[in-house]
Amino acid sequence: MIQVHGLTREFQDFSGGVIRALDEVTFDVRPGEIFGLLGPNGAGKTTCLRILSTILKPTRGIAEVAGLNVMRDPEGVRRRIGFMSGNTGIYDRMTAREMVEYFGRLYGIHEDRLQERIEEIFDILQMHEIGDRLGGKMSTGMKQKVSIARTIVHDPPVIIFDEPTSGLDVLVARKVLEAVEVLRDQGKCIIYSTHIMSEVDKLCKRIAIIHRGRILASGHRDELVSTHRQPNVEELFFDLIRKFDSQQQAETESASSV
Repeated sequence: MIQVHGLTREFQDFSGGVIRALDEVTFDVRPGEIFGLLGPNGAGKTTCLRILSTILKPTRGIAEVAGLNVMRDPEGVRRRIGFMSGNTGIYDRMTAREMVEYFGRLYGIHEDRLQERIEEIFDILQMHEIGDRLGGKMSTGMKQKVSIARTIVHDPPVIIFDEPTSGLDVLVARKVLEAVEVLRDQGKCIIYSTHIMSEVDKLCKRIAIIHRGRILASGHRDELVSTHRQPNVEELFFDLIRKFDSQQQAETESASSV
């Protein structure tokens, strides 16, 4: 459902040089799977997800979502994805139901089907009791439920989560993770970006670890841990980053001494 090959994104910096936010990134995500994209802040996770959601254009490389190329058919891609981040805003003067209805109408869902779909989502996320609550009077957990609801109202086959539990307390975060698992069980293709290793252990069987725009390792979580002789994903994560940074520093020192 998601195919990424050789994806590169470069930005001009203030000095006229080039910053490479993504460097030949390659991975795939399958239906009925939660694929973990792991990396520290500034690793390139959000840049990658913005390309997949057609917000940014790649400098080069190929990105396909649900069989559609993000460059050649961005509108088709947008119809087939749901995108949610941890800082998604909620309108203070709209109720939960009004917000989900609004986004459903933006996607052109017929009114009868839209109301059926809202009932389905409110059942899944246990939102009926907050349907008439204004956004300005919602708790953080309620707002996250509304964010998920409007992300999936058009029933997209592909869902992108960009650090959706960032800043949440443990109880709210747990509810978000449970909702993600429900979507996986419905056969959705899910890419889940995070730097929280406990979430990876709970949700993801396959992962890619990204740092400074490069994929350091990609594959089945347990196989990567075993291959690199680490006790768990967290130690694997830190070990790969430490080795990469040490190698980069050594190459820089070698080049400067020539």
